[in-house]
Amino acid sequence: MDANVSAFLAVAALVILTPGPDTALVTKNALLYGRRAALATSAGVNTGLLVWTLASALGVAAIVHESETVFTVLKLVGGAYLVWLGVQALRAAGRGAGARGSGLPVERRIDAGRAFRHGLFSNLANPKIAAFFTSLLPQFIAPGHPVLVPFLLLGGLFVAMTLSWLSAYALMAARAGSLLTRPRVKATLDRVTGLVLVGLGLRLATESR
Repeated sequence: MDANVSAFLAVAALVILTPGPDTALVTKNALLYGRRAALATSAGVNTGLLVWTLASALGVAAIVHESETVFTVLKLVGGAYLVWLGVQALRAAGRGAGARGSGLPVERRIDAGRAFRHGLFSNLANPKIAAFFTSLLPQFIAPGHPVLVPFLLLGGLFVAMTLSWLSAYALMAARAGSLLTRPRVKATLDRVTGLVLVGLGLRLATESR
């Protein structure tokens, strides 16, 4: 195999463990909606990574990376989506605050399909993923050799590692969320996750390559 797999695994682990928009979204859905929503969000994120893997292997992601217009459009769309999710969380905080007087837990639900779409769209609308696959992966592939199979191998390993980490993280976050059911705490969580998502969305929309 014309790929330096061991070196890639070390770098990939560092990238995966670094918190970003996908981790923030999984955290939000885990704390507010529970284990099922968190796992569905994780599945959506990793489905997005699979799409980017195939796109990179076929050269499509390189177009996104090289085209200033496409990159900017994706960046703005992804940033706006994260801001929208953050605003939704902040609005939920206001509704949760109104229930404080009862002292009873606030019951909230989100279907798995919607949580999956949250993760999928967040990942696909992040052009930094395209930059990662088209800039980083080639460094671990021997020059002068076909890239399709090595790209699929390294991308598949990255997806598998991300799936394992995000799924485990989702379960841990959901367990913590199950202990935080009172309206006041829920409202605080909404505010914090909402502000984090808005901040990440604004950073994504305004940062350069």
